[in-house]
Amino acid sequence: MLETENLRKTYPTGDEALCDVSVTIGGREVVAMIGPSGAGKSTFVRCINRLVEPTTGHVFLDDCELTGLGDDELRDARRDIGMVFQEYNLVERLTVMENVLSGRLGYVSNWAALRRNFPPDDVERAYELLDLVGLDGMEDKRVDELSGGQRQRVGIARAVVQEPKIVLADEPTSSLDPETSRDVMKLLTNIAVDRDVPVLINIHEVDLAEKYADRILGLHDGELVFDGPAADLTSESKGIIYRGEEPSESATAVGTSDSTDTETTGHRAKQQSLMAED
Repeated sequence: MLETENLRKTYPTGDEALCDVSVTIGGREVVAMIGPSGAGKSTFVRCINRLVEPTTGHVFLDDCELTGLGDDELRDARRDIGMVFQEYNLVERLTVMENVLSGRLGYVSNWAALRRNFPPDDVERAYELLDLVGLDGMEDKRVDELSGGQRQRVGIARAVVQEPKIVLADEPTSSLDPETSRDVMKLLTNIAVDRDVPVLINIHEVDLAEKYADRILGLHDGELVFDGPAADLTSESKGIIYRGEEPSESATAVGTSDSTDTETTGHRAKQQSLMAED
């Protein structure tokens, strides 16, 4: 389970990217974080694994406080956090298989890593994931020969091969065409269910968030202004998130969603919808 408490990020310029953001994400939830550009979405995701250092507040992953770890401890803890990047963050001159297996670097010695010598179980797991993400038979292709959608699938496989406790996806569809974006979102949704791991997605496309996420988090100017099931995201809610409008008494309040109920009902509805789509 991921939990943030009063997470705040203020840059040296004085700009406040996050203002006391507190959320809890667990189970097999697919959670989409939406909001206008500059709302703090990417900052929030990157504060979780401390690619960006929070100014104040706490981040917990199960019983481990990530914000209290030193460099060596943080390196070990990051093995439990799968990360899918907007621009893929792959080594283009390496093969698909080599890039996927880089997700296991935290589990092997430096000498084995230099020689790209991974245990047979890791290699077998990588082959299984390539089949899962639709890249079966492409393990020996160089990444620079792949399309954008295929590269993102490699990035997802690399994140999942870590066997993480949570998967973070930072704008995974921003560089993709609409059809490929839907495929990637469906893949992330299936991974949450099949691997029993929560997935947090920072995303600009509201329609994809509504269709594939169980729960929506809405940020405006660094503040969490919406937290509820995707079905509760109304036109008024979008006005609060994107234009900073004042909520009415009937609007969903931050912190009122029950993540367990959201997960149970949301997955049932989403799975039925996606099965009908197929």
